[in-house]
Amino acid sequence: MDASAAAAAEIAANGVLAKLEEEREAQKRYWEEHSRDLTVEAMMLDSRAADLDKEERPEILSLLPSYEGKSVLELGAGIGRFTGELAKTAGHVLAMDFIESVIKKNESINGHYKNASFMCADVTSPDLVIEDNSIDLIFSNWLLMYLSDAEVEKLVERMVKWLKVGGHIFFRESCFHQSGDSKRKVNPTHYREPRFYTKVFKEGHAIDQSGNSSELSLLTCKCVGAYVKNKKNQNQICWLWQKVNSTEDRDFQRFLDNVQYKISGILRYERVFGQGFVSTGGIETTKEFVDLLDLKPGQKVLDVGCGIGGGDFYMAENYDVHVVGIDLSINMVSFALEHAIGRKCAVEFEVADCTTKTYPDNTFDVIYSRDTILHIQESRKTI
Repeated sequence: MDASAAAAAEIAANGVLAKLEEEREAQKRYWEEHSRDLTVEAMMLDSRAADLDKEERPEILSLLPSYEGKSVLELGAGIGRFTGELAKTAGHVLAMDFIESVIKKNESINGHYKNASFMCADVTSPDLVIEDNSIDLIFSNWLLMYLSDAEVEKLVERMVKWLKVGGHIFFRESCFHQSGDSKRKVNPTHYREPRFYTKVFKEGHAIDQSGNSSELSLLTCKCVGAYVKNKKNQNQICWLWQKVNSTEDRDFQRFLDNVQYKISGILRYERVFGQGFVSTGGIETTKEFVDLLDLKPGQKVLDVGCGIGGGDFYMAENYDVHVVGIDLSINMVSFALEHAIGRKCAVEFEVADCTTKTYPDNTFDVIYSRDTILHIQESRKTI
């Protein structure tokens, strides 16, 4: 490399570093302002936080894998809405936040748990050291939206290394737009499309000292139901990933997302069958089938193989029912979430395998499905 090229590279590197420093300062100022009152309302940036918390916190905890007796790393722990709950059954919880007054408040509330420790640290700092393959569950709630794209990508690389094979990463973010009604002079939050997070985590991988490769497998991606129920808001989205050996088979989901229902394919189907639909007949056959269900206001409907959501929006908007749509295709659910923006209807979506997904008895009034069972192998079909 000649001198001029080296100088240009140095200038570019310095520019990137300056941008990252500017990002961290902006986020720190933002949270110092919103942490003057160390309350649930301040942490959730919503005047209805106390009521939302009663439904949202148990829901989030119910989505976690078993962590009894295990090591938990909580990033962006705040004042400890989840820290105490995690510490009740975990082997050890390390709660971390980059605002000192906030993590001290957390410790004052949850410090009586002898299996909990507290650290003031920025997850983006290269000085943060977590031992590789030492964590069973990494948990965060509203963290990545306060990091730049590059910082998210770097953190994912580090988290995969920190996690044990078989361990899990759970995170929840606000996507698309703001949810809370808190007034903000400046808002540096990154309201991303959910497919950004899915792509970055799908690309996360690690290689251990023996040369064994591991990656992240998506177990679920879904709307937070409490926000759909109380705010008709689908932009609160959470993900659960598991670290697996790279040789483990996930061929059918990959086939759906990379072949049959890749993004270009979905757009092509939608042009043929109409907005929101990838099945023959589009809205016309949907009306015909749904009208046979005799839906009543307030009922709860499970749509198995929901596609990109057209049928679910039709049911919710025309029959005043609450619809839960599940589909194995990540791309399908991503499109459904985008279509939900601004509709203000009671529809939630989840990436899930209908052959393994379970619900409590008597959860739904109606189960609806079309063009789904034909994709299931005979040995896995259930009624």
